Amino acid sequence: MITSPIWLPATLMAGATQAWRTAVQRRVGKTLSINAAGLVRYLYGIPFALILLGGYQLLFPAPFPVLGPLFLPFCLAGGLAQIIATNLLIMAFGHRNFVVGTAYSKTEAVQGAILSFLLMGERLSALTCAGIGCGGAGVMLLSTGGKRMGPMDFLRALGQPAAITGIASGFFFALTAIGIRRATQQVGGGDPIHAALIVLSVTVLLQTLLQGGYLALREPGEMRKVFTSWRVSGQVGFLSAMGSACWFTGFATAPVALVRIVGQIEVAFTMAFGHFYLGERMARSEAMGLMLVACGVVLALLGAL
Repeated sequence: MITSPIWLPATLMAGATQAWRTAVQRRVGKTLSINAAGLVRYLYGIPFALILLGGYQLLFPAPFPVLGPLFLPFCLAGGLAQIIATNLLIMAFGHRNFVVGTAYSKTEAVQGAILSFLLMGERLSALTCAGIGCGGAGVMLLSTGGKRMGPMDFLRALGQPAAITGIASGFFFALTAIGIRRATQQVGGGDPIHAALIVLSVTVLLQTLLQGGYLALREPGEMRKVFTSWRVSGQVGFLSAMGSACWFTGFATAPVALVRIVGQIEVAFTMAFGHFYLGERMARSEAMGLMLVACGVVLALLGAL
């Protein structure tokens, strides 16, 4: 159920911001371990998340809302799922290029539709479901990385490490979305943006404690690198906070699957960053996949009207 039209601009902005953040984070990942590269988005995102929450509170003064009893468990569940998803995505980048790794993770729209139906009973129109299927076909075409593949070649490719880690990343990102949506539903007051910013601030604090604690115990040398890489890592934290604020606003105001299928527009931004920022080439099949993704987004939007 859509509770506010703000979900659409928030989702589109989230896609653009996340593509930029992922591109920068991939550069950080070349000098840091997987866990350290994942930590920077939370650790350096904390001050920006708190600034966003404080700024919103100043612009729209209101009593702090009552938090439901399951608020913290849902924040923790969503935050932990995001940590796992981010680590898997960084691993996928190591097996294939930036665009292909992101494409596999974008199966989260299909997985999110199934999980949100099973776990929350969310139902979508037939047109939106068609959009999800079209978008899913597009990201699978993108996952070929420009290579010509027959049906058997494609099935074999799904058993490769990049596919396994990318699809698993999408699964945990879908769980993240569900956990965050349920957390925002635990925030009273009726302001979805305020609820999203509260959930964001609490979640990044929990994520920093979880992954930071693990890194300090298991990889203390990497912890030092996290602090010395503050110039680039700070960019990751800022973009992560901005992107998550937009995603969380989308999850607070619209069904998870609808937000994720429209959020696949991120793939277009990802390909642009991959081409212009990272110097990766775009093949003809990738252009066709991009068109399918765009058609899926349009169908999903028409189904939501």
